Amino acid sequence: MSRRSRPEVRRDNVLVIGLGWFGRSVARTLVALNHEVLALDDDPEVVAELALELTAVVEADGTSLEALEQLGAREYTRALVGIGDVEASVLTAFNLVDLGVAQVWAKALSERHAMILEKLGVQHVVSPEKDAGMRIGHLIAGTMLDFIEVDPGWALVKVIPPPEAIGRTLAESNLRRRHGITVVGTKRPGRDFVYARPETVVAPDDVLIVAGPTADCEQFSAFAAAPRELPRG
Repeated sequence: MSRRSRPEVRRDNVLVIGLGWFGRSVARTLVALNHEVLALDDDPEVVAELALELTAVVEADGTSLEALEQLGAREYTRALVGIGDVEASVLTAFNLVDLGVAQVWAKALSERHAMILEKLGVQHVVSPEKDAGMRIGHLIAGTMLDFIEVDPGWALVKVIPPPEAIGRTLAESNLRRRHGITVVGTKRPGRDFVYARPETVVAPDDVLIVAGPTADCEQFSAFAAAPRELPRG
Protein backbone atom coordinates (compact mmCIF):
# COMPACT_ATOMS: atom_id res chain seq x y z
CA MET A 1 0.00 0.00 0.00
CA SER A 2 1.52 3.28 -1.07
CA ARG A 3 0.83 6.56 0.69
CA ARG A 4 2.30 8.41 -2.29
CA SER A 5 3.17 7.50 -5.83
CA ARG A 6 6.73 6.35 -6.46
CA PRO A 7 8.97 9.28 -7.52
CA GLU A 8 10.45 9.32 -11.00
CA VAL A 9 13.89 7.76 -10.62
CA ARG A 10 16.81 10.16 -11.10
CA ARG A 11 20.45 9.92 -10.19
CA ASP A 12 19.90 11.86 -6.95
CA ASN A 13 17.09 9.56 -5.79
CA VAL A 14 17.72 7.17 -2.91
CA LEU A 15 15.90 4.04 -1.77
CA VAL A 16 15.62 3.69 2.03
CA ILE A 17 14.33 0.43 3.47
CA GLY A 18 13.50 0.29 7.18
CA LEU A 19 12.20 3.37 8.95
CA GLY A 20 13.32 2.93 12.53
CA TRP A 21 15.15 5.78 14.21
CA PHE A 22 18.22 5.30 12.03
CA GLY A 23 16.45 4.87 8.71
CA ARG A 24 14.06 7.77 9.20
CA SER A 25 16.90 10.04 10.32
CA VAL A 26 18.84 9.24 7.14
CA ALA A 27 15.72 9.68 4.99
CA ARG A 28 14.86 13.05 6.55
CA THR A 29 18.43 14.25 6.08
CA LEU A 30 18.42 13.24 2.42
CA VAL A 31 15.14 15.09 1.84
CA ALA A 32 16.59 18.17 3.55
CA LEU A 33 19.53 17.92 1.12
CA ASN A 34 17.06 17.98 -1.82
CA HIS A 35 17.25 14.28 -2.66
CA GLU A 36 14.08 12.40 -3.51
CA VAL A 37 13.57 9.40 -1.27
CA LEU A 38 11.50 6.29 -1.80
CA ALA A 39 11.11 4.89 1.72
CA LEU A 40 9.86 1.39 2.52
CA ASP A 41 8.66 -0.13 5.79
CA ASP A 42 6.41 -3.07 6.62
CA ASP A 43 4.66 -1.23 9.47
CA PRO A 44 1.56 0.67 8.24
CA GLU A 45 1.64 3.02 11.24
CA VAL A 46 5.19 4.08 10.45
CA VAL A 47 4.26 4.59 6.80
CA ALA A 48 1.30 6.76 7.78
CA GLU A 49 3.42 8.75 10.23
CA LEU A 50 6.08 9.65 7.66
CA ALA A 51 3.89 9.96 4.57
CA LEU A 52 3.86 13.76 4.63
CA GLU A 53 7.56 14.16 5.43
CA LEU A 54 9.27 12.11 2.75
CA THR A 55 9.02 12.13 -1.03
CA ALA A 56 7.26 8.77 -1.16
CA VAL A 57 6.55 6.18 1.54
CA VAL A 58 5.44 2.65 0.73
CA GLU A 59 4.30 -0.21 2.93
CA ALA A 60 6.38 -3.08 1.59
CA ASP A 61 8.61 -5.96 2.65
CA GLY A 62 12.23 -5.50 1.61
CA THR A 63 12.88 -9.23 1.94
CA SER A 64 10.56 -9.81 -1.02
CA LEU A 65 12.47 -9.64 -4.28
CA GLU A 66 9.18 -9.41 -6.17
CA ALA A 67 8.07 -6.36 -4.15
CA LEU A 68 11.38 -4.59 -4.76
CA GLU A 69 11.19 -5.32 -8.48
CA GLN A 70 7.63 -3.95 -8.66
CA LEU A 71 8.81 -0.76 -6.96
CA GLY A 72 11.63 -0.33 -9.47
CA ALA A 73 14.47 -0.93 -7.03
CA ARG A 74 16.84 -2.06 -9.80
CA GLU A 75 16.62 1.46 -11.28
CA TYR A 76 18.19 3.01 -8.18
CA THR A 77 21.95 3.46 -7.88
CA ARG A 78 21.88 4.04 -4.11
CA ALA A 79 20.00 2.31 -1.33
CA LEU A 80 20.11 2.09 2.45
CA VAL A 81 19.04 -0.90 4.53
CA GLY A 82 18.19 0.36 8.01
CA ILE A 83 16.24 -2.69 9.18
CA GLY A 84 16.67 -3.63 12.83
CA ASP A 85 16.37 -7.41 12.35
CA VAL A 86 19.45 -9.35 11.23
CA GLU A 87 17.70 -11.91 9.03
CA ALA A 88 15.49 -9.34 7.33
CA SER A 89 18.47 -7.02 6.88
CA VAL A 90 20.58 -9.74 5.26
CA LEU A 91 17.80 -10.85 2.90
CA THR A 92 17.02 -7.28 1.88
CA ALA A 93 20.68 -6.44 1.29
CA PHE A 94 21.05 -9.64 -0.77
CA ASN A 95 18.05 -8.62 -2.88
CA LEU A 96 19.47 -5.16 -3.57
CA VAL A 97 22.86 -6.55 -4.56
CA ASP A 98 21.14 -9.14 -6.73
CA LEU A 99 19.12 -6.40 -8.44
CA GLY A 100 22.34 -4.58 -9.33
CA VAL A 101 22.00 -1.53 -7.07
CA ALA A 102 25.45 0.06 -7.43
CA GLN A 103 25.85 1.46 -3.90
CA VAL A 104 24.22 -0.37 -1.02
CA TRP A 105 24.53 0.99 2.52
CA ALA A 106 23.42 -1.17 5.43
CA LYS A 107 23.20 -0.84 9.20
CA ALA A 108 25.00 -3.61 11.07
CA LEU A 109 23.75 -4.73 14.48
CA SER A 110 26.89 -6.65 15.39
CA GLU A 111 30.36 -7.44 14.08
CA ARG A 112 29.17 -10.79 12.71
CA HIS A 113 26.24 -9.09 11.00
CA ALA A 114 28.71 -6.62 9.47
CA MET A 115 30.88 -9.48 8.18
CA ILE A 116 27.88 -11.16 6.55
CA LEU A 117 26.82 -7.93 4.86
CA GLU A 118 30.32 -7.38 3.52
CA LYS A 119 30.47 -10.93 2.15
CA LEU A 120 27.17 -10.32 0.37
CA GLY A 121 28.79 -7.43 -1.48
CA VAL A 122 27.40 -4.50 0.52
CA GLN A 123 29.86 -1.68 -0.13
CA HIS A 124 29.08 0.50 2.90
CA VAL A 125 28.45 -1.21 6.23
CA VAL A 126 27.78 1.18 9.10
CA SER A 127 27.54 0.45 12.82
CA PRO A 128 25.77 3.51 14.27
CA GLU A 129 25.56 2.21 17.85
CA LYS A 130 29.23 1.20 17.90
CA ASP A 131 30.31 4.48 16.29
CA ALA A 132 28.17 6.53 18.67
CA GLY A 133 29.50 4.55 21.62
CA MET A 134 33.10 5.25 20.62
CA ARG A 135 32.37 8.94 20.17
CA ILE A 136 30.56 9.32 23.48
CA GLY A 137 33.26 7.34 25.26
CA HIS A 138 35.94 9.70 23.99
CA LEU A 139 33.88 12.74 24.99
CA ILE A 140 33.13 11.38 28.46
CA ALA A 141 36.84 10.76 28.94
CA GLY A 142 37.13 14.53 28.82
CA THR A 143 40.22 14.91 26.63
CA MET A 144 38.38 15.72 23.38
CA LEU A 145 35.71 18.20 22.38
CA ASP A 146 34.58 15.96 19.52
CA PHE A 147 35.64 12.70 17.89
CA ILE A 148 34.86 11.04 14.55
CA GLU A 149 36.57 7.90 13.30
CA VAL A 150 36.33 8.49 9.55
CA ASP A 151 37.91 5.13 8.73
CA PRO A 152 39.04 2.22 10.90
CA GLY A 153 42.20 3.43 12.63
CA TRP A 154 41.91 7.02 11.34
CA ALA A 155 40.18 9.85 13.20
CA LEU A 156 39.24 13.51 13.06
CA VAL A 157 39.09 15.18 16.48
CA LYS A 158 38.51 18.57 18.02
CA VAL A 159 40.84 19.40 20.92
CA ILE A 160 42.16 22.27 22.94
CA PRO A 161 45.73 23.26 22.02
CA PRO A 162 48.56 22.16 24.30
CA PRO A 163 50.17 25.08 26.17
CA GLU A 164 53.41 24.56 24.24
CA ALA A 165 51.61 25.48 20.98
CA ILE A 166 49.93 28.67 22.22
CA GLY A 167 51.43 31.86 20.85
CA ARG A 168 53.54 29.97 18.34
CA THR A 169 53.04 29.13 14.68
CA LEU A 170 52.26 25.56 13.71
CA ALA A 171 55.63 25.40 12.00
CA GLU A 172 57.35 26.40 15.23
CA SER A 173 55.48 23.96 17.46
CA ASN A 174 55.86 21.18 14.85
CA LEU A 175 53.01 19.12 16.26
CA ARG A 176 53.00 16.78 13.29
CA ARG A 177 56.56 15.59 13.82
CA ARG A 178 56.26 15.44 17.60
CA HIS A 179 52.85 13.78 17.85
CA GLY A 180 52.12 12.14 14.47
CA ILE A 181 48.99 14.22 13.84
CA THR A 182 48.06 16.94 11.35
CA VAL A 183 46.32 20.15 12.36
CA VAL A 184 43.65 20.61 9.69
CA GLY A 185 42.30 23.89 10.96
CA THR A 186 41.56 26.16 13.88
CA LYS A 187 38.31 27.57 15.26
CA ARG A 188 38.15 30.64 17.44
CA PRO A 189 34.94 31.59 19.34
CA GLY A 190 32.75 33.83 17.22
CA ARG A 191 34.82 33.27 14.08
CA ASP A 192 34.68 30.91 11.13
CA PHE A 193 36.77 27.77 10.73
CA VAL A 194 40.23 28.58 9.30
CA TYR A 195 42.35 26.11 7.38
CA ALA A 196 45.68 25.60 9.07
CA ARG A 197 48.89 26.87 7.49
CA PRO A 198 52.50 26.65 8.71
CA GLU A 199 52.30 30.35 9.64
CA THR A 200 49.04 29.96 11.61
CA VAL A 201 49.52 31.26 15.15
CA VAL A 202 47.60 29.34 17.82
CA ALA A 203 45.69 31.60 20.24
CA PRO A 204 44.79 30.60 23.83
CA ASP A 205 41.07 30.32 23.00
CA ASP A 206 41.57 28.42 19.74
CA VAL A 207 40.24 24.93 19.19
CA LEU A 208 42.32 22.65 16.96
CA ILE A 209 40.78 20.30 14.40
CA VAL A 210 43.27 17.46 14.16
CA ALA A 211 43.48 14.39 11.89
CA GLY A 212 45.63 11.30 12.08
CA PRO A 213 45.83 7.69 13.26
CA THR A 214 43.26 7.15 15.98
CA ALA A 215 45.84 6.11 18.56
CA ASP A 216 47.97 9.19 17.85
CA CYS A 217 44.93 11.48 18.08
CA GLU A 218 44.01 9.92 21.43
CA GLN A 219 47.53 10.36 22.75
CA PHE A 220 47.72 13.94 21.52
CA SER A 221 44.36 14.90 23.04
CA ALA A 222 45.41 13.39 26.38
CA PHE A 223 48.70 15.29 26.18
CA ALA A 224 46.94 18.56 25.34
CA ALA A 225 44.43 18.17 28.17
CA ALA A 226 46.93 17.00 30.81
CA PRO A 227 47.29 19.42 33.74
CA ARG A 228 50.60 21.26 33.90
CA GLU A 229 52.31 22.49 37.01
CA LEU A 230 52.18 26.22 37.31
CA PRO A 231 55.57 27.91 37.26
CA ARG A 232 56.74 28.94 40.71
CA GLY A 233 56.91 32.68 41.23
